[in-house]
Amino acid sequence: MREDKVTYCRICEPLCGMIATVENDELVSLRPDKDHPLSKGFACPKGIAFTEIVNDPDRVLHPLRRTPDGDFEEVSWETAMADIGERLRDVHKRHGSSGIGWYFGNPATFSTGHTLWTATFTNLLGTPHVYSAGSQDVNQRFVASHFLYGNPVAAPIPDINRVDLLVIMGANPVVSHGSVMSSPRIREGLNAINARGGRVIVVDPRHTETAREHEWLPIVPDTDALLLLSLLHVMFDDDLVDEEALRRQATGVDTLKRIVAEYSPESTTSRTDVAADVVRELAHALVTAERAAVYGRIGTSLGRTGTLTTALLDTVNLVAGNLDVVGGAMFGDLGIPGQRVGVTALQRVPTFTWSGRRSRIGNLPQVLGTAPASVMAKEITTPGRGQLRALFVSAGNPVLSVPNGAELSAALDELDLMVSLDIYRNETNAHADYILPATTMYERGDFLLPFQALFTTPFKQATDPVISPRGEAREEWTVINELVAALSKSVPMMGVLHVMNTVSSRIGRTWNPERLSDLVIRMGLGGNRFGLRRGGLTYRRLVRDNPHGTVVADNLEPGQLRDTIVHRDRKIHLDEPELLAEFNRLVADTDPRLPLRLIGMREIRSENSWQHNAPMLLRGGRTHAARMHPDDATERGIAEGDLVVVRSAHGQIELPVTLTDDIKAGVVAVPHGWGHNGSGGWTRANSAAATEIGSGGANVNALISSDPADLERLAGMANMTGVPIEVTLLDAATGAAPSRHTVSAV
Repeated sequence: MREDKVTYCRICEPLCGMIATVENDELVSLRPDKDHPLSKGFACPKGIAFTEIVNDPDRVLHPLRRTPDGDFEEVSWETAMADIGERLRDVHKRHGSSGIGWYFGNPATFSTGHTLWTATFTNLLGTPHVYSAGSQDVNQRFVASHFLYGNPVAAPIPDINRVDLLVIMGANPVVSHGSVMSSPRIREGLNAINARGGRVIVVDPRHTETAREHEWLPIVPDTDALLLLSLLHVMFDDDLVDEEALRRQATGVDTLKRIVAEYSPESTTSRTDVAADVVRELAHALVTAERAAVYGRIGTSLGRTGTLTTALLDTVNLVAGNLDVVGGAMFGDLGIPGQRVGVTALQRVPTFTWSGRRSRIGNLPQVLGTAPASVMAKEITTPGRGQLRALFVSAGNPVLSVPNGAELSAALDELDLMVSLDIYRNETNAHADYILPATTMYERGDFLLPFQALFTTPFKQATDPVISPRGEAREEWTVINELVAALSKSVPMMGVLHVMNTVSSRIGRTWNPERLSDLVIRMGLGGNRFGLRRGGLTYRRLVRDNPHGTVVADNLEPGQLRDTIVHRDRKIHLDEPELLAEFNRLVADTDPRLPLRLIGMREIRSENSWQHNAPMLLRGGRTHAARMHPDDATERGIAEGDLVVVRSAHGQIELPVTLTDDIKAGVVAVPHGWGHNGSGGWTRANSAAATEIGSGGANVNALISSDPADLERLAGMANMTGVPIEVTLLDAATGAAPSRHTVSAV
């Protein structure tokens, strides 16, 4: 029997509504949900193509165990978990909790059970070795919020529905669909700003898909902080600031004024290449526009001072009078009583707070309990107390996503135990002792807690699974419960949790992600308050009565700032010493041998490293290529389609080049997530992007340093934008060029 089931996509943050056509418990197709209140019939190619991932013949559907010859064989779950448990207990006995670690990738964030059960397990274990994709993506946002608001999870988002002037820095929402912001149909939302007489200005080194539809302001990579400082300089220097109101909201105003006085537009233009008169006009516009906001994302995150830059984005909104007001940068609200008290309590937990624990290698801070993934390889290979000996990797492929993947690839073979929970064999779990099959998003129910405060229109949606798990796939939280049981006699708190899990299961009240989500829904905005609010929402009521989701408020509410701030004085702190020290790092990084600057870019048909095995997303003979300005190419004797060597101070890669005027001269863009080298089990990904020098594309992170000294100091972020590079023609005739995956010091 064929039927349509309402659900939603969980690849990226808009969480677009989907209709799944199912026949005999098989996913037949996916299409956009026209009745979804926000996405209204929109879905990107990745979402529509997900049927091919669910049904991919390359999916891991049974537990796999490494054989002596390095291949994998199917084993039962019982066999796998018994051996994993025994070896895990042995590592714990010999090395303690600090010998065990976990890395979770981006898809984990889109599964409530995966995220919260992993956090519970690692916190009860007490290990410092928790890593995530966040240190290549978003951790600087949490740290900036920690310093500014005392609340690391506070994240102002632009009020897309009502803003009249939106400045987008280092973000490409037409392709990414928004990040640290959930706004389905964001392209429509941006165009609506123009339609109502407003402006959208995109500050970016590349004439991105978003910039092509709006105003483009080119900028030199990794100079966003200088532009923001110049905007602040003009606001204060031209007496545009309501200082009385500002001092009521923030501390450190005089310190800020003293610092920005040194960054006039005339003094920064040689670095940013943004003309002084343009900066002055923009500063005035941000203050005088009735509703304006500045929004920045990945391009502002991955430079040498990503945390400072993020803090300055909020500071510009604050000083211009555009923070926590209608049409400005606003704060979402879960609507749960006592949120501020809860965050304040968490700030006292060492594993949660920024200053609570630092990494063994590099002495870098942890962010929301996670250490910088860039040092993971060195934590494995460096002897001594706290050396990482057993590693779980879930929904991640860090060999392709962290800097210097070759270093990590070699280090993984030194572990006493490595276990992967994934839907594919990939370049990372090629080194695993066990690969355990995980469910896809359509084989589990969910209500995504992490994104509830990020919707530009407050919204809630829950879903049941639309099909049963394929093969023997299991949800990650159920596997984690078994790991808890395995360590229940070794770790006291694991023992307590194991008893609770056992008792709840025996009485038919298993504690699971749905029960947890139901509590949040009942307490939150629109919830039934456990029966006190008639007609209010519950998890089951969302699924049964509102399968397409429901809008719980027409717009974001202003006036949230005071309850968002956790600092005792209820003020934004602009003068935290750690932030002020970062101004010393705003110096030019010049090397005449490496005159170009590298930036990353997201492709509309790629989601990091894990969607290159879907035929629909590989149509047209896709080639992984570097984007380069024709002037830079002519100077180097490079023509369209030539094979080139891209070289940094840390390594080199080889790939084709595409010439385009849609990028600033002096800048080269290379999409991330490629570099499939045949070691994984996905056949199409390994053969994709075929060129004369091979297939699978090139791993741009081979150009990025994993040296702790090169990481951003406040969030441990990898420096992935504005990296000095040079590009030269690959001399195929001599055969002198190394293979495309060679990583060499230069």
